[in-house]
Amino acid sequence: MKLGIGSWTYGWSIGVRGYPPPTRALTALDLLSRAHAYGLGVIQIADNLPVHELAQSVLTELKARAAEWNIAIEIGTVGVQPDHLSRYLELAKFLEAKLVRSLPGEIGICPNPAQAAVWLKQVLPAYEAADVVLALENYEAYTSPQLLALLRDVSSPYLGVCLDTVNSLGILETPATVVEQLGPYVRSLHIKDFGIARAESRMGFVVAGRPAGEGLLNVDWLLAELQRVGSEPNLILEQWTPYQGSVEETIKLEEEWADRSVRFLKRYTC
Repeated sequence: MKLGIGSWTYGWSIGVRGYPPPTRALTALDLLSRAHAYGLGVIQIADNLPVHELAQSVLTELKARAAEWNIAIEIGTVGVQPDHLSRYLELAKFLEAKLVRSLPGEIGICPNPAQAAVWLKQVLPAYEAADVVLALENYEAYTSPQLLALLRDVSSPYLGVCLDTVNSLGILETPATVVEQLGPYVRSLHIKDFGIARAESRMGFVVAGRPAGEGLLNVDWLLAELQRVGSEPNLILEQWTPYQGSVEETIKLEEEWADRSVRFLKRYTC
């Protein structure tokens, strides 16, 4: 089990759709350098920093620096179409990444589980041959029972779950529900802490990010439960940093939260 950061640790630093871009956007090489500075063992480059759009020269430098610094690379995308997943397998093989994380589809545009199973069965033999795990992330498109049924239908040791600790709140599933259903299949873990507070009007609630260890997520319980069912995934810090009125001020808070979160999480892996 290694601790790492991902491109969704620094969503604002990379750029958020619908907001002004940062003065200097964080790059994949920057992410790797930050992991090295923190003394971490893994990075996950996901869909907000698309690996398939990186120049070959950047991929080559990423691979070389990661090897020099002994940092594992994981990559992520969106979609389960066979051609797309095959493309990401080739990228994983080049980068010597042992895990590809994917969301089954864009928010609001997602194949039903039966179609996803058909597509996954087409590509999983190649993943198995390459010794690369494909981890599907839980989010509001599928309930945990639906995702569990999909995993059992495909039935491959190289298909698992990238468990996100907050995403399934969108379908009224708590972290406890998600872990109970999907725990034995977890191959990657997004540590994303959060708080729930009343709206200013007192009518409704607001779910917002918090630094790891400072919100409602019980990390001790989470890791103990996963260990109990035999799952010891890499821990990837992700953040939902609230907007601070400007992108640059939000980036400052994002970086401060990352520092606090990494310090907190190191106790679990050091």
